[in-house]
Amino acid sequence: MAEDTHRSVSIERVASRQYVATNPRGGKLIFGEGNDNEFTPVELLLTALAGCSAIDVDFITTRRADPDSFEVEATGDKIRDESGNRMENLELAFRVRFPDGDDGDAARKVLPDAIAKSRDRLCTVSRTVEVATPVAIRSE
Repeated sequence: MAEDTHRSVSIERVASRQYVATNPRGGKLIFGEGNDNEFTPVELLLTALAGCSAIDVDFITTRRADPDSFEVEATGDKIRDESGNRMENLELAFRVRFPDGDDGDAARKVLPDAIAKSRDRLCTVSRTVEVATPVAIRSE
């Protein structure tokens, strides 16, 4: 059976400069321009980068041991230049601690490789950003 490769979300305006994103499974996420506690689109981009790699790394390392703590910080600089508004200097910082013992040692040992695999081929979000996939925009 062929895998369904199509992905989608829909966005609806719910208030002035506030929107709700809905995925096909019914999940909802409110976002806006950042005047309240909602995420901005740039913060969602950073969340997607960190989240995608976190899932990859978590999947690989937890085959050995569950972490005592697992945090990923995504950062970058929002700039405006002759190319327009964009982000640069994107970086993910993993802070992962595993328990003492053989299982924790095994998870620590594979952590650098898991991060590299996510960066180099597994994380759909960061791979899409890195290869600069064009975005088609149309009005219906």
